[in-house]
Amino acid sequence: MELRHLRYFSVLAEELHFSRAAARLSISQPPLSVAIRQLEESVGARLFERNNKEVRLTAAGQAMQLSARKILAQAEEAALEARNVAAGLAGRLRVGFVGAMLYRGLPQALRNFQARYPQVRVTLTELNSGDQIAGLMHDRLDLGFIHTSRMPDELDSRLLLSEPFVCCLPARHRLARGAAVRPVDLTGEPFVLFSQSVSPDYYDRILAICAEAGFRPEVRHEVRHWLAVVSLVAQGLGVGLVPRALQHSALRGAAFRPLAGVDARSETYGVSRRDAHNPLVARLFDEFS
Repeated sequence: MELRHLRYFSVLAEELHFSRAAARLSISQPPLSVAIRQLEESVGARLFERNNKEVRLTAAGQAMQLSARKILAQAEEAALEARNVAAGLAGRLRVGFVGAMLYRGLPQALRNFQARYPQVRVTLTELNSGDQIAGLMHDRLDLGFIHTSRMPDELDSRLLLSEPFVCCLPARHRLARGAAVRPVDLTGEPFVLFSQSVSPDYYDRILAICAEAGFRPEVRHEVRHWLAVVSLVAQGLGVGLVPRALQHSALRGAAFRPLAGVDARSETYGVSRRDAHNPLVARLFDEFS
């Protein structure tokens, strides 16, 4: 049994006339008769009663008509979904992100994306950069938003965002009263730092800022998420250097001040597999343009 047989049967069941059905199908009458005979042989039952005067559905044909309509509708729906996926109008998108992206335009980008492509199912998973790279390599993610430019050759990346670091201080800290903070002013302060194992790029970058100011920070706490850095600082457990976007976290007890004389920047990369051909990936990245 082929979809062609069901389509021919469905049209004939509506017309109950071979000539009119053949005309609707843009074929001649003999191929239609052959197809109906093949379908009846496949089903093992007569579907039509026909004589020189009329064509009628048998009881088996009436039952077949209902099923044929459902199957043809499902086939058309499947074809439409496949076309939409191929055109980048439907499908699924598994997105990994670092927590700071919540303050770097990811929610707004997703709202715009979903408004344009309502048939796309987007799932979000918060992961550090290393875990996102692993997820991409093992096909658990379609794209990621990460903080490192160091990645396997199998991955493609594009720089999406670049912003300065700021100093995160307890709100009652003496330096929180000034307009800006020099890194040297943080000499001897306990630091809350992004874990080296989670993001070696950020760890090294912050240590380099301190080294240029002539000191090595006293790392009191290492955490896996930027919001954890801000949270611990807000509770008076140290100071931190964080991407400027974290100013929007609005955690009580934390104050943010610009860093004077520092050129280092926090960068966010959009990452996907080189061998992936999902047009939705580029379209979500384009929301940050």
